[in-house]
Amino acid sequence: MSALVTDSGRYAARGVSASKHEVHAAVDRLDRGLFPGAFCKLTPDHLTGDPALCNVTHGDGAGTKSLLAYLWWRETGDASVFRGIAQDSIVMNLDDLLCVGVTGRILFSNTINRNARNVPGEVLAELINGTEDFLALLRSHGVDAHGGGGETADVGDLTPTLTVDSCATAVLARSSVVDASRIAPGLAIVGLASGGPAASYEIGGENSGIGSNGLTSARHELLCRHYAEKYPETRDPRTAEDLVYCGPFRLGDRLAGSPLSVGQALLSPTRTYAPVVLRLLREFGPGRIRGLIHCSGGAQTKCLRFGTNVHFIKDNLMPVPPVFREIQAASGTDAHEMHRVYNMGHRMEVYCSVGDAGGVVSVADSFGIKAQVIGRTECSTLRGGKGNHLTLVPASGERLVYGAAGA
Repeated sequence: MSALVTDSGRYAARGVSASKHEVHAAVDRLDRGLFPGAFCKLTPDHLTGDPALCNVTHGDGAGTKSLLAYLWWRETGDASVFRGIAQDSIVMNLDDLLCVGVTGRILFSNTINRNARNVPGEVLAELINGTEDFLALLRSHGVDAHGGGGETADVGDLTPTLTVDSCATAVLARSSVVDASRIAPGLAIVGLASGGPAASYEIGGENSGIGSNGLTSARHELLCRHYAEKYPETRDPRTAEDLVYCGPFRLGDRLAGSPLSVGQALLSPTRTYAPVVLRLLREFGPGRIRGLIHCSGGAQTKCLRFGTNVHFIKDNLMPVPPVFREIQAASGTDAHEMHRVYNMGHRMEVYCSVGDAGGVVSVADSFGIKAQVIGRTECSTLRGGKGNHLTLVPASGERLVYGAAGA
């Protein structure tokens, strides 16, 4: 089986762009805001006009992970699975906001687009109640986040099942901004595990670490033909038949090396690092936390878009969680592409001085989240030091090199 995630290969054949280079080509020409090198766009405080404050508005969602919940519900009758999808949608916004220093004063709005013939009220109830319950959980751990309503649209002509998206708006003191443009040579990179046993603030057990990226590929590479035949509404009919649900598993099959089933692994709710980052910023301040990178779209190459003339070296990576090993084995994807699509074990990176790295690890450990120094930054030698590049060394010892932003 050929590799799935080259932009000219299986990934693109499913109608997905691994690097989103066409999106960046459009967005990068727009105004970059008050802090052009920050992880999110920050604007003047248009809400109150206070010159000491800034605003950030961010939109994201659960992506095609909602289709996995749909399959689980249709197979088992358990609509509570959509509570995890509600969390995914929130966290994909929240953890991007963390990367500019937002840990409170956040207002969320949700949009659910559904085909009412396939997605009834019991599913909507779990999504809506799951959203409110997760926001309440965040507030109980000091993260001031609230629901501001939303929209549920019955759009059967647009979607055969459902999409679950969120938008977050926050107000932040300009003096509190974590500006990723400050990522420079000479820093330690601390990685926070994407999976493992539940953190002290999480409800539930083992988390696979899958997050909410790459689920189109993961779903089709792991799950078997049964789902294409029984639930044709969960696939694009224009995609070649040999790329659709071409894996060996059903949702209830055991995932090798894990206490989870394949379905439980793919549906593990995306972990938020909000309580951890809240404590980090209180203890170290935005001055000593030089950058925070959420390894979402672009996965381990996300860092390439931040800092200037930086060589990112990640040569002490965490063990690869079983779900990613199984995806790679089923798909035949090479390590270079796996690390560009999936987080592969850590989903948040903290950039700090070498002297502060131990303290960052200790804070994460206090929440029950595995953390370690996974690498460092040096001066870039790419094109005479005129661009960022990344050298990544997985456990195999192979050196994976990525040359520039979006590469």
